[in-house]
Amino acid sequence: MNKTIFKGTCTAAITPFTEDGIDFNALGKQIDFQIENGIDALCILGTTGEAPTITDSEYEAIAKFSYDKIAGRVKFILGSGSNCTKKAIEKSQLAQKIGADGLLVVTPYYNKCTQKGIVKYYNDIGDNVDIPILCYNVPARTGVNILPRTMEEIAQHKNIGGIKEACGNMEQICETARLIRGKTALYSGDDNLNLAMLSIGSLGLISVASNIAPKEVGDVARLYYAGKNKEATELQERLLPLIDAMFTEVNPIPVKKAAELLGMGSGIVRAPLTELEPQHTLSLIKILKDFGLKVKE
Repeated sequence: MNKTIFKGTCTAAITPFTEDGIDFNALGKQIDFQIENGIDALCILGTTGEAPTITDSEYEAIAKFSYDKIAGRVKFILGSGSNCTKKAIEKSQLAQKIGADGLLVVTPYYNKCTQKGIVKYYNDIGDNVDIPILCYNVPARTGVNILPRTMEEIAQHKNIGGIKEACGNMEQICETARLIRGKTALYSGDDNLNLAMLSIGSLGLISVASNIAPKEVGDVARLYYAGKNKEATELQERLLPLIDAMFTEVNPIPVKKAAELLGMGSGIVRAPLTELEPQHTLSLIKILKDFGLKVKE
């Protein structure tokens, strides 16, 4: 198998903002919270981290801060995708220079390149770095879908460490899993499908919900790997209302509000995203409390 980055659970981390910049104090506390609760990897500045609204200088500052704060305690993955291949290469090279263990590279959104274009995009990035790349397939957000045969071809590159699969189509995911097995790793990119994807050979989970419940989301994978399928299923089902609440509005609006309600920084999102609607906030408070989390009044 080509290079892989981690096994287990990775949090697709939110980026805490102030009104006029980055809340590094909250980011540091968030990183410690994740690691103390048993997370295996952290993905900083992915799409959940609102990377498209981050300036170049902010990107470098957040990446360096996160590298120093993580300090080798867990695997450090940096988002470096773009709808411009040249920009994605530059960000990927910077991430490698800073010390990232791997890259999360989303498909080139909006441009809607062909399957041939997707292959060239990942090969071009892979040719210009020497750390593992996770392809990120989320067609509902990007308009581009990495089809199974396309991923099979991409997986041949020596620097492709896996795919974060969030297409939402289990038939497609099963075919991708079959075609890349033994070549590169499959990771779940959809919290609702975490257990289902573990059952077809996913090496781990890249989760939004683990921003709020890192131990519990991580335990789903740990229980499954330990052969405790009944317990893993029960925990995944307990998590489902919380997971659903994370997507009542477009990610990361709800998860950032949840973090604020739990005292982990502000819920500020950058335009064009807007604050969680009041009715969704009330529902979110109830779900957090029902899950056993202490909401900041």
